[in-house]
Amino acid sequence: MVNWAENPQALTALFLIALVESSVFPIPPDALLIAIVASKPINWLRAAVSCSAGSLVGAAVGYAIGSALMETVGQPIISFYGAEHHWDRFLGLTDDWGTWLLAAAAFTPIPFKVATIASGSIEMPFAPFLLVSLIGRSARFFLVATVLRVFGDRVRHFLEKHLEAVSLLFFALLVAGFVVLRYI
Repeated sequence: MVNWAENPQALTALFLIALVESSVFPIPPDALLIAIVASKPINWLRAAVSCSAGSLVGAAVGYAIGSALMETVGQPIISFYGAEHHWDRFLGLTDDWGTWLLAAAAFTPIPFKVATIASGSIEMPFAPFLLVSLIGRSARFFLVATVLRVFGDRVRHFLEKHLEAVSLLFFALLVAGFVVLRYI
């Protein structure tokens, strides 16, 4: 990843990895994002924007797969990754949580490609889908890039080992904050 991060095409590669991760690819772009910001901290903002933009385009592709190509493309993708469990859970929880579930998938390690394809297959309204995807993915990638920019190598090593737990904790705190604001 460090070699990729120092390549002149690193931001393009980050955009493309984020795009395919949101629709069909199993590896999150966080590792390259971390490597880019760690190797060239001055690029933190450009890296976060590139990653967010690629992820948003990929989310739209995933939505289109679920909406128009579920039988021929979407189901084989879900099956290939053995993500039927995530698929069933997402569909089951969507009735209760709607776009909040999409936000959780956008920000946490829940496979985002499953959420994008499922959102298209259940015909979630496209504008709210894009808005929630943009906010959730951008929050995740900007958080990672900002923390690395501010705290550097110490945080990079910690995040590389504990990114999923940190993401889940942050999301739980975010939801708790909304609950407190709503009921107090």
